Amino acid sequence: MARTALILVEGHSRGNGLRYVQAAKRFGLHPITLSADPAQYNYLSVESSEAIRVDTSNLDALIRECSRLRATYHIAGITGFAGVDESVYATVGKLCRHFDLPGPNPTSIEQCCDKFIQRQLLGEAGVPIPAYRVAANATDVESSAAEIGLPVILKPATGSGSVGVRLCRNVDELAEHTAYLLDGKHIWPSSPRILVEQFAEGPYFLAQIMGNEIIGIEAAHFGSAPHFVCRDCTFPAPITDGEHKHIVDVSLSCLRALGLGWGPTNIEFRWTERGPVVIEVNPRLAGTPDPQLVQLAYGIDLITEHIKLVVGDECDLRRRHSRTAAARLLVPDRDGTLDWIGGDRRAAAIPGIAEVQFYVEPKTPIVRKGDYRDWIGHVIAASPNLARTEVILQRAVDLIDLSITPSVPACRAER
Repeated sequence: MARTALILVEGHSRGNGLRYVQAAKRFGLHPITLSADPAQYNYLSVESSEAIRVDTSNLDALIRECSRLRATYHIAGITGFAGVDESVYATVGKLCRHFDLPGPNPTSIEQCCDKFIQRQLLGEAGVPIPAYRVAANATDVESSAAEIGLPVILKPATGSGSVGVRLCRNVDELAEHTAYLLDGKHIWPSSPRILVEQFAEGPYFLAQIMGNEIIGIEAAHFGSAPHFVCRDCTFPAPITDGEHKHIVDVSLSCLRALGLGWGPTNIEFRWTERGPVVIEVNPRLAGTPDPQLVQLAYGIDLITEHIKLVVGDECDLRRRHSRTAAARLLVPDRDGTLDWIGGDRRAAAIPGIAEVQFYVEPKTPIVRKGDYRDWIGHVIAASPNLARTEVILQRAVDLIDLSITPSVPACRAER
């Protein structure tokens, strides 16, 4: 009898990829990763998980490889990871359509991954969004910023993880970041298109969604401008019932406007004078530490429930309990070479700490980029209430030490 396989297109090096592989095995599925470079995902060798090298930007090549695998395996489902190149998830949708398997609508995913088209569709549906323009060159950027009014956000029209995203508070910062995006330092998958957006000021929230159900609302805080590097996350967010309802209503409007509603989605908001304003709709599961926070707080394993959908089962999104979970992302305060990092065992031993993970090893070069790649680790805590969780988390983070040279002999991660 043929083994039942779950096909994973590409991987996810920080948390989610490993969790999908492990969840698949718990289901009795054989996970097979298709990747242009399987070696970049260390967990595959650790888990002795099968991986096949294939050009994942080539739909025909993926179809051929999946067809070949069907001679040996029963393919129960296909899913994948967007990473910085979100087009991968649209390709997953096309593969699912080709093999008549459950999956996301590829047209909806493609529309959503193009931030300009996403903005157009949301605006047409009356969803609150920042004022925006699209620009292809420096002259367009300058005129768009003048129309909207400084400060503005400059971001690539495609991509994720805050890569290439910057707050421009004056004409000098605007010119500097425009040059960065257009003069070869930012890698574009196609012709450059820059989104110029009004800066929506206010607290940041993230709606975690599966299908058409809003699982909950998360709060997060970022480091200092002009970049958007997340430092703290709390789930569920400490908001009023009225604020929660408002965010839920706008979230459902986003799903309708963009034709989403299958599988995971996460929607980013800023709470402004207008109420919740949509910053981005991401038609995929959020990365680490978000799935861990949801599971710790509500007992809902989003990865497991997603796999159920992928293989054609019904998911169960009922809350098993109600707690507060929070994460601190560790971010270095300078560039250099990491001499050492430690304290993780002592931090993990504190009651209420669920996870301590470092992403880097000693002697790793530290070159901050102003996006998610600046994270060098995380600490996650959970308890019955927010105040207790924050105390536990801070106690653990205070035990984490690192040293970076040549700037100074020793420094601590910004917390």
